[in-house]
Amino acid sequence: YLVGVGRADCTGPVAQVPLMGYANPDQVGRGLLSRLYSRAFIVADPEDSKRVVFVSADIGMVSQRVRLEVLKQLQSKYGELYRQDNVILSGTHTHSGPGGYFQYTLFWITSKGLVRPALNSIVNGIVKSIEIAHNNMKRGRLFINRGTVENSQINRSPFAYLENPESERRRYSSNTDKEMLVLKMVDEDGHELGLISWFAVHPVSMNNSNHLVNSDNVGYASYLFEQEKNKGMLPGEGSFVAAFASSNLGDVSPNTRGPFCVNTGESCDNPQSSCPVGGAAMCMAKGPGSDMFESTRIIGQNIFLKAKELYEKASQEVTGPLSTAHQWVNMSDVSVELNATHTVKTCKPALGHSFAAGTIDGVGAFNFTQGSVEGDPFWDQIRDQLLGKPSNETKACHHPKPILFSTGEMTWPHPWHPDIVDVQIAAIGSLAILAVPGEFTTMSGRRLREAVKSEFDSHGTPGMNVVIAGLCNVYTHYITTYEEYQVQRYEAASTIYGPHTLSAYIQLYRGLAKAIALNGTQDLPRGPEPPLFNVTNVTLLPSLSAERAPAGKSFGDVLQEVRAEYREREVAEVTFVGANPRNSAENATVHNFLMVERYSNISSSWRAVLNDASWDTSFYWSKGSRGQSNVTVQWHIPAGTELGTYRLRYFGHYKKKVFLFHTITVPFEGSSSAFQIT
Repeated sequence: YLVGVGRADCTGPVAQVPLMGYANPDQVGRGLLSRLYSRAFIVADPEDSKRVVFVSADIGMVSQRVRLEVLKQLQSKYGELYRQDNVILSGTHTHSGPGGYFQYTLFWITSKGLVRPALNSIVNGIVKSIEIAHNNMKRGRLFINRGTVENSQINRSPFAYLENPESERRRYSSNTDKEMLVLKMVDEDGHELGLISWFAVHPVSMNNSNHLVNSDNVGYASYLFEQEKNKGMLPGEGSFVAAFASSNLGDVSPNTRGPFCVNTGESCDNPQSSCPVGGAAMCMAKGPGSDMFESTRIIGQNIFLKAKELYEKASQEVTGPLSTAHQWVNMSDVSVELNATHTVKTCKPALGHSFAAGTIDGVGAFNFTQGSVEGDPFWDQIRDQLLGKPSNETKACHHPKPILFSTGEMTWPHPWHPDIVDVQIAAIGSLAILAVPGEFTTMSGRRLREAVKSEFDSHGTPGMNVVIAGLCNVYTHYITTYEEYQVQRYEAASTIYGPHTLSAYIQLYRGLAKAIALNGTQDLPRGPEPPLFNVTNVTLLPSLSAERAPAGKSFGDVLQEVRAEYREREVAEVTFVGANPRNSAENATVHNFLMVERYSNISSSWRAVLNDASWDTSFYWSKGSRGQSNVTVQWHIPAGTELGTYRLRYFGHYKKKVFLFHTITVPFEGSSSAFQIT
């Protein structure tokens, strides 16, 4: 094959934008722990124009808006080379990235509308990573390996999982998928290019009290792998690209100590995830570490170490033709033949009461509980008044889900949920990547993989390695099994197209697999194109206005100085007169907020050792009154840091008033005093 890899920044605004994932309006960005990247991989047939593009981006999920804008840019750059059928865009599902990049109304509620700078950063970052990969294509080879990751996940809805038939559950040793699949890429001389790892775990080691933008546990795994392979480079630089992509993580949590009542410390591992005192709002899962930062590192390191082992030992070469199959489908109206006599249908999208309960990884508000199969007259009445009643047809279709939001019947100012959804498979030789538009639970993913594998088997392509890539192309929440759906925990309440959603997807992906196996992808109907709404900047974000430094100070001046010396494992910290970090995101395509520099006696100059992409540094912004704000830069000095003289630097932009209504953006910088590490 011809192989190309690329990485580009897609962080966007790190302040004032709500973070996407927990749907908690109070969880707004206030700084940066680690940068977000889009990682792109292109595999092409040297003989003809066939190609496959796989992108894993450090974002909550790929939205339809992001995908349509990316495809538009690719078309204007490359014509028909990169299209909806051969480009897969997957989100890692970090819950600590900026939101606001959706066109469907439901997602506006918790992300303050459509935030153009966040959307642009993601779209431009993805396109740029594909461009870098496109320009770096060289002859190469692919190898595949798989293995088991221990101590890194639990099923967060075990009572729903137990609803699946016992005969089916008996075939599996665990209620989560512990298998990791690794695709290794080298050039023809054996030089390492990169890897993609697929593993099912929620990147929610960082909980909903976090305000620093970061890529969570899987992002930390990428960071460790890339730091090891790109020796001597700053984080985020270097040619080796390591993606840790999402899979069927629907009911899988990294918070391995399980759910406990925050107030009493007792277990709340029950069907309602509820505590005797304080109800569901008190039931939270704990990670393996002493705090969320340590848990993120522990889980990330586990995943990294297994991927490294599988990568080093990967010997099964991937060969064979490239093929892609794609359809747009109206998921609110699919007829599914369950057997010769029985046909069922999917529903218009709707969310159940337990959607509002959240999960043990991030609880909801107002004390909704998981596992509600009856509505609540109080909330139903409020809903009827504010948003309108669900129709009887939708209610019956979604039974036994009590409907909280009948999103498929809500169209102001735009539809609240998508109807048109992408289904897509890319086959690279013996590897079939199923790009799914949401979060399949453990058992849903097993059923889907098995169905697709047997479809390939029965049409003359046996032995396919089938992997699920999660959160691709458009976000449609969760996909549970029919049995899990009956008990209506969070994942089932969020299965928006009704109880037969999984059966519909299995039917559709079987059709794609069959088309690939029989070489008939060109005969697949395209399906109805998704809409691109004419959304201008609709946002409740505060506007960026003129800022000022305190009397007698300038931007970048130190307010609180570092100490004269530190030891390893201590935290060096300095506070500056700061400015809104959004100014920087909106002014520079790539902006680095901080540097750790070491003084070199040999060259008598300062050398950069770390930037803001490092997991050892943190950047905090705190807004004061009257256009003033502070920035704090921290460096957690790791064990083994070279002794010597260091300093911390800060780079920002402030808004300056020039005329009555006109402001300009002015760059500035600040530096701490020098300090010793002893």
